[in-house]
Amino acid sequence: MFAKLQLYLNYPFVRYAFIVGILISLCSSLLGITLVLKRFSFIGDGLSHVAFGSMAVATVLGFKNDMPITLIITIICAILILQAGENRKISGDASIAMLSVGALALGYLLMNIFSTSSNLSGDVCSTLFGSTSILTLTKTKLYLCVILSVIVVSIFLIFYNKIFAITFDENFAKAVGTKTNLYNLFVSIVIAVVIVLAMNLVGSLLISALIIFPALSSMQIFKSFRSVTICSAIISIFCSAFGILISILAGTPVGSTIVAVDIAGFLIFYLIGNIFGGIRK
Repeated sequence: MFAKLQLYLNYPFVRYAFIVGILISLCSSLLGITLVLKRFSFIGDGLSHVAFGSMAVATVLGFKNDMPITLIITIICAILILQAGENRKISGDASIAMLSVGALALGYLLMNIFSTSSNLSGDVCSTLFGSTSILTLTKTKLYLCVILSVIVVSIFLIFYNKIFAITFDENFAKAVGTKTNLYNLFVSIVIAVVIVLAMNLVGSLLISALIIFPALSSMQIFKSFRSVTICSAIISIFCSAFGILISILAGTPVGSTIVAVDIAGFLIFYLIGNIFGGIRK
């Protein structure tokens, strides 16, 4: 097994998969805590469907690299969801549902009408479940993922206190002068970036699992925001690396394997939390 792994690690695309997988997992875990605590977890699911539709548009328009246009459209939709959440006529969950279903349907429709691929079903399945995309990363996408991941982590660290404030008590934060709308906008944009990056790892339908499971797992044991953040990052990185390793050695789909490992991790932490009652610090 080790000889087989060593053989695979000689290939650049395998090394790219591990690097991108670890970086995306780290970014997803940081934002997942905020989304779970704000009860806004399904924004990841909604924006992932938007990203699928955006990618379909980029493919139809003939872009060789679909990530830039996908990123732009997803960020715009993240801002629209944020604005809709403040609209009394259209609630936040309703706006997510509209964008999610609409983007998924239109994306698949466009790919059917304008597709030049001989294996449309395979392309759609790969995009939705990330079965091969992480193993076909180019060096350009690798560099883009590294740059965007560094930006996401930097923003989280720089605005850590503000994100903490709007996560737990947005009304109080607004009362003491914090520009909550601005920081919510930051969070929405960063989430959109993470989701576009994660499409290469687990596919658009499984992104929510990558965001939610590490956060929920760490919450089973730790109680403080900082402890949960650190633990979530460690869990996410380990599960993604282990999932990629299993998928390479066993030949299973990458995205589904990572999510399966995340589920197993959550069950382990859930049992530990129930047995020991959590570590309250």
